[in-house]
Amino acid sequence: MPKHISSGLKYLAAVELKSRGLSHKEIADELDLDRSTVSHYLNGRNLSWGSVDVANTIVNMCPKDFLSMVQVLFNDLDKIQTIVSILKSEQYKTIVSKSCIGCGLCVDLCVMKAIKLDSLKAKIEPDLCCGCLVCEEECPTRSIRILEVNK
Repeated sequence: MPKHISSGLKYLAAVELKSRGLSHKEIADELDLDRSTVSHYLNGRNLSWGSVDVANTIVNMCPKDFLSMVQVLFNDLDKIQTIVSILKSEQYKTIVSKSCIGCGLCVDLCVMKAIKLDSLKAKIEPDLCCGCLVCEEECPTRSIRILEVNK
């Protein structure tokens, strides 16, 4: 069943990329699929619609649970980052206060690799942030804030 659910997530990602104007080849390259699979997805063939419903439920979970589910379904860091970045629905504003001690814990914890150390301070790339809040929750100095941006 997990394989079907991951196919449901790939289907949702393919539909999202198509809505952004990408060609079948570009979608295939982005999702590391062959073009015929993308064509099948976009034409609604060879899909378990129940798995698509489950995938929709996963996408609509809170960001932390969404990320956790994608990690379980895709045991590959690049695929996890790709699926999450395509299907995340919100934008986030990131704030790192001066109390940051540059310990790097947040860098190690960030699955999306949105955090780097710059001059011994955490620097978060908001476009990569999925809003899971792991960095905020685990920061020993409580220096990180992740805020959802209203569209």
